[in-house]
Amino acid sequence: MFFRAFPRSLRMAPLAGAIVLLGACATTGKGPTPQANQLYAQLDQASKGYETALAQARAGNAQASQKTLDASLDQLKNASAQCGNTPGCDPQRFFSAFDRLLRLKDGNFSLGDDIDGAGDEAPEGSASGKTGAASLPEAQRSVTLLRGQQLSQLIAMNGPVKAALEMWLTQWRPNLMDAYVNYEFLRYQMWPEYQKQDLPEALLFGILAKESGGKVHAISRSGAAGPLQFMYATGLRFGLNTEDGFDSRFDPSAAARANGEYMDEQLKAFNNNLELTLAAYNGGEGRMRRLVGDDTAVSFYDPRIYNQLSQETRDYVPAVLAAAWLFLHPESYNLRFPRMDGAPGSIVLKRPASLTELTVCLGSAGGMSDGWFRTLRNLNPRLDPQLAQPTGVRIMVPKSLEKPYEARCADGPWPILANDLHTAVLPVVPSTPVSTPAPPATRTANTTKTRSYVVKRGDTLVGIVGKLGCSSVQEVAQMNDIKHQHLKPGQALKLPSCR
Repeated sequence: MFFRAFPRSLRMAPLAGAIVLLGACATTGKGPTPQANQLYAQLDQASKGYETALAQARAGNAQASQKTLDASLDQLKNASAQCGNTPGCDPQRFFSAFDRLLRLKDGNFSLGDDIDGAGDEAPEGSASGKTGAASLPEAQRSVTLLRGQQLSQLIAMNGPVKAALEMWLTQWRPNLMDAYVNYEFLRYQMWPEYQKQDLPEALLFGILAKESGGKVHAISRSGAAGPLQFMYATGLRFGLNTEDGFDSRFDPSAAARANGEYMDEQLKAFNNNLELTLAAYNGGEGRMRRLVGDDTAVSFYDPRIYNQLSQETRDYVPAVLAAAWLFLHPESYNLRFPRMDGAPGSIVLKRPASLTELTVCLGSAGGMSDGWFRTLRNLNPRLDPQLAQPTGVRIMVPKSLEKPYEARCADGPWPILANDLHTAVLPVVPSTPVSTPAPPATRTANTTKTRSYVVKRGDTLVGIVGKLGCSSVQEVAQMNDIKHQHLKPGQALKLPSCR
């Protein structure tokens, strides 16, 4: 790699120390002073010089590269040292520039780390010596590159990303593991669609892990739906519509295709700036374009951008990048993903059964201690998991479940037990609930009167109830005999009349 033309002694650790000191002596002001603007100009000039040094190294001109690099780093260090004592100078501008240059340097990341992992020792109990992306049979250049750049160069190990790494490795660890398991079984549907846009698989996993954890039927409070959490209007723009009553935002393959197209569109708009593109996906591309304007080279962490974003978006971007990085390098963080056989398969029902019944009779087949309900739902998103499917229907399953189905679910005691549990008779609850004190509210429901509402495209039960302000999802669901919060456009609902 051309980066290795730079000796380790000339890398940016000394500059990092100088910049850290800025925080202790930052000054406040209403805007940059002429002196501060002069330092910003030096910052820009030094940054361009650093990029020139990299270009010279690529061309094999090591001597000129070294000279340019020395001059650029000296200018950058001098400007950063003066910022703390200059009225109106914002140290965050130097932090964001430093962050941007970090991703251009070699650091501890080389192409070999991402592609073949030569020299790594095999973890105990691992036949291949790899977990995560490194265990995949495909050529891994397509996994790690983003428009010709190493993903490792785009994921700067700054404070927010490091904090997100810690969260994924501690409090969010169960979510990360669940997301990985779910993704492995969905991979054959999602990854080929994403690959068509020449986008890294690690990015797809990072978005999936943060958005839904790989739960195909996830719905947010704001109405975003599916494994990659598309809002209704955005989904429509990328071909995710309702077909025969099925919202294709819940289709893993269609969602991955739409997400890949969205990312491709926004990467072009933001000059391949991955962090700005992720911020647009979470916070809205219109808002990000207004903030960024014509300066698509600006860092996501520049205070002119970062300070104007919601806390959700400020947390979202590093969380996605951290999950993507762990997908590529789990062993570097004392993390081992479970080994999963995600090969696709299918079964043809030899007796009527619902997905819930199949879950019961399959038990922990294949060592799946948490059971197969989530996987069966993810692979068959169009099926109501409680509704029995007739004999002869083909159900998508992992290939590893084809034999367990024949052994456990086609005949014998387990499907009988599963059906007995599934068809259990529940107590009938009176239609008129027992009177209880109403919770404090500005409006209350008139239980003796109802009104009609016709479901529109994009409506969710949560959103409809939220507009009422005087009822609950459970009450409206019971009034209309709605199961699993499934709504269809044109469906007429009875709603309590509020007063």
